[in-house]
Amino acid sequence: MKYRSKITVVAIILASFGLGADAQTSGGKLKPEQAIMDVRHYTIALNINFQQKSIDGSTVIDVIMAQPTKVLILDLLDSLHVSAVSVNGKKEVFDHKNGLITINLAKQLAAGKASIKVIYGGKPRIAKNPPWDDGFTFTQDSTGHPWLAVTAEQTGGKIFFPCKDHPSDEPNEGADMLITVPKDLVVAGPGLLKGVSKKGNTATYHWQTKYSINNYSLVFNAGDYTVVKGSYKSVAGNTVPVQFYVLKEHAGKGPHLVDMTIKAAQSKEKYFGEYPWAKEKLGLVETPHLGMEHQSMNAYGNKFRYTKVGGQDFDWLMFHEFGHEWWGNKVTARDWADYWIHEGIDTYADALPILDLEGKQAYIDRFKKSAFGIQNKQPIVLGKDIDEASAYNGDIYSKGGYFMHTLHYVMGDSLFFPTLKGFVTDPNFTYDHQNVTDDVEQYFSKAYGKSLKPLFDFYLRTTNKLEVSVKARPRDKYLITLQNISTDLPIDVTTDAGTKRMVVTPKGITVDSKTTPVIDADGWYLKKVILE
Repeated sequence: MKYRSKITVVAIILASFGLGADAQTSGGKLKPEQAIMDVRHYTIALNINFQQKSIDGSTVIDVIMAQPTKVLILDLLDSLHVSAVSVNGKKEVFDHKNGLITINLAKQLAAGKASIKVIYGGKPRIAKNPPWDDGFTFTQDSTGHPWLAVTAEQTGGKIFFPCKDHPSDEPNEGADMLITVPKDLVVAGPGLLKGVSKKGNTATYHWQTKYSINNYSLVFNAGDYTVVKGSYKSVAGNTVPVQFYVLKEHAGKGPHLVDMTIKAAQSKEKYFGEYPWAKEKLGLVETPHLGMEHQSMNAYGNKFRYTKVGGQDFDWLMFHEFGHEWWGNKVTARDWADYWIHEGIDTYADALPILDLEGKQAYIDRFKKSAFGIQNKQPIVLGKDIDEASAYNGDIYSKGGYFMHTLHYVMGDSLFFPTLKGFVTDPNFTYDHQNVTDDVEQYFSKAYGKSLKPLFDFYLRTTNKLEVSVKARPRDKYLITLQNISTDLPIDVTTDAGTKRMVVTPKGITVDSKTTPVIDADGWYLKKVILE
């Protein structure tokens, strides 16, 4: 999400666009009434009025209730007006305030399947600075055609549809979106386009995904689009359609970006396995904002500004957002407290093309430079039951990515990369199965054959830097000691005899050298060296 620079994650810039004290956010501690609700499917049907900047329509939420209840609670911002609610076809009394629709049922609802329909409309929140804040962006392209984008990650899907707004529950059976716009516009959405029906001056686009999907990816964009198409054969041998919904005025630039996206897919598949939504599509849509990860339809607003990696055109925005198809969409955090799983691992992945195309030293140098963007003002993982606004800070990108770089060194190439791919391809941690930091730690620890919990806790749950003491002893000897972590760690130590990977302990190790040893010259660790 929201990635700009090829050298460093723009942690400071991103943090400066915080939500603000009065903004609404998603996640946090689950309400008891929602904890017993398992969302299975959303059907969102909306008419878009560009002149009034308003929407109206309905959302059907299919759920399974774990136990009987007389109260149902859904999330929907107060900027929209609810006119009617029904449960299993029967109208029910409801209250809508403080971002919650509270449905007081006339009779107790039995455990099992239920269908909730909400009819509503009004003027949705307008985004002031997308994608750093959420809402609708009603604008025009340079030819005067209406152009609409929706962003929802921080506040959640409740910006425009009633939902259970918590990362722990995705609709296991997918979603349908039926979006009606003026007939000269095109709607881009998640999954597959099932059909377009035209009536009078309007057109209704029916998008459907059968995959589970986080609710901030259940968004759509509308504009004067044409579709630039391509395809590629995935690592598993499937032919995946590639579709770029690009403004007609930029259609000539579309094929090159599609080619670059196919190369990105091949790069990602090398490390993370097959593109997760191969049965549907690999999609991009041009947006008036910078960009955002949206499952199978990533928002792209980098204006075709490319850099070079290994002498090839490279689009960092596209590459980063595309990486969230694996880290964020396929592998999803159950709690915003573990947000770094999305952003930190995906930020680490941004460096892998440098490793492949420019070599290991360029990869190392990239992380050395990125360290300057780490603020270290608060731990990356703050606990549990954390809402998005509290969890979001620039270090989930920069420090989270750097931590994976450290883990790479500790485990070594031959173990780290297969373990990384193993996690993102393991059905126990993907699609319908959300994760927390302990799941990642335990998986990597099992592969390593030794507990990595002290390392995970140190870098993710504290703001400490590793302190390494180098103390001179008589006769050209030095005692090297880990000062503030309770585990042994491999560290590159450079002496007059050269550089050697050594296991350094809290008790210390002694080395011979006629010169003062240099600790971790390549910067694999965020550290402080104390010379005594």
